[in-house]
Formats: sequence, C-alpha cells, structure tokens
Amino acid sequence: MAATGEALTPQGYIQHHLTNLSVGEGFWTWHIDSLFFSVGLGVLFLWLFHSVGKKATTGVPGKLQCFVEMIVEFVDNSVKETFHGRNPVIAPLALTIFVWVFMMNFMDMVPVDWIPHAASLVGIPYMKVVPTTDLNITFSMAIGVFLLIIYYSIKVKGVSGFVKELTMQPFNHWAMIPVNFLLETVTLIAKPISLALRLFGNLYAGELIFILIALMYGANWALSTLGVTLQLGWLIFHILVITLQAFIFMMLTIVYLSMAHEDH
Repeated sequence: MAATGEALTPQGYIQHHLTNLSVGEGFWTWHIDSLFFSVGLGVLFLWLFHSVGKKATTGVPGKLQCFVEMIVEFVDNSVKETFHGRNPVIAPLALTIFVWVFMMNFMDMVPVDWIPHAASLVGIPYMKVVPTTDLNITFSMAIGVFLLIIYYSIKVKGVSGFVKELTMQPFNHWAMIPVNFLLETVTLIAKPISLALRLFGNLYAGELIFILIALMYGANWALSTLGVTLQLGWLIFHILVITLQAFIFMMLTIVYLSMAHEDH
C-alpha cells in the first residue's frame, strides 16, 4: 500500500520499497531516511560501547560486556595480523567500521513492510531502512577511507615519495612514467569504488530478494508455510552475508591503510 492508501502493482510495490525519502534536486538531493538510520545507528554504537566501557568490571563480566569484549578482541587480532605499521588510529577505525557497517546491514533483518507501513500511517510516503543499500552511504564511507589512504601515504612517504610511488612502479624507468602513472592511478581509484560497490551490491540484492518473497505472498505471506520457510531460510543465510560484508569492508580498509604505511 502507498501512503495515499492506493493499492500498488507488483512493479509499483518494488519501486516503492526501493525509493528513498528525499529532499532537494539533482546533485543536492539528500536521502533523509539513509542519513537518519546511518547516523542513528552510529550514535547507538558509540553510546552502547561507551556505556559498556564505563561499566566494565574485572570480575565476571555480564553477557553484554562479554559480547563487546569478544568483538573488540576479534577486531584487535585482525588488525595485529594485517596491519604492519604503527598507528593508534587503525584499531578504533576498524572497530567502528565493522560494527557500524554490520548494524546498518542488520536493518535488512527487519521485515520489509513494517517500517515503511508505519511511516505511511503518519504520512511519510517512502522509508528505506537499510543505509548500505544506498550508494550515497557506501560511497561516502569508501571516500572517507580513500582520503585516509592519501593522507597516510603522504604523511609516511612524503609528497615526493607518494609521487614516486605513482610514477616509478611497477616499471622503474623514467620512460615508463606515463604508463606507471596511468596504472597506479587506476589502481588507487579502484579501491574506493570496489569498496562501495561490493557492499552496495550485496545488500541491495539481499533486500530485493526479501521484497520479492514478500511480493509473492502479498500481505498474507505469513499465513503461508512456504512463505515463512522462504523468509526464514533467506534471513538465516543473509545473516552470514551481512556479517561477511562488514568484515570484508573492515579488512580491505586495514589492508589499504597498511599499504599506505609501507615506505619502500
């Protein structure tokens, strides 16, 4: 159902669920729902980990503290095994990326009609609840990582070292500078693009499958044994997908920043 109460065609139903609540036009379009959920989940992450850290005890930890400690230890071990430089920022950055991306991905576990339907009851026509199915969000995170790569490359190697890396590799000869520059520039730019598109593509496909399953059984899909089986089956599989995608985004960030710290 649309916000106006009109019945949607199958094509309209899919389009409705894949449309962001937006303001502005063209380049200056703002996706309000993606910004709301991404910022809100980021604040929730900071509050949750901060509150657990303040209440942490050296005695027998509670379940929440134990869970948070497991995540922190897992991320810390991943950084130690992958990052070969020394930088106190990398571990907190990796932890933030992993948990934040996972939380945004986890919004895909909410049944596709619940929040959009609730929003329509108060007159909000569109409500897309999974921020990582929005290219604006995935690209903004990837661009942030890209800027850190550039920053640390210049900080560790200097401007001349960074330029030399772009112009004298992989062929260490002055005559090959144009070829080297082209190859290295493409490689550098491909890093944020691959980060953004990999996360977006996997989550967008997962959300679309949830929508298609819901569409197959209409408003009464929960009354169908097959509908329930399909939803639960895909949900269980998708939990692995959302966790893996958060892990991949974190690990690639660590690898790229480790490469930026390598001074040849």
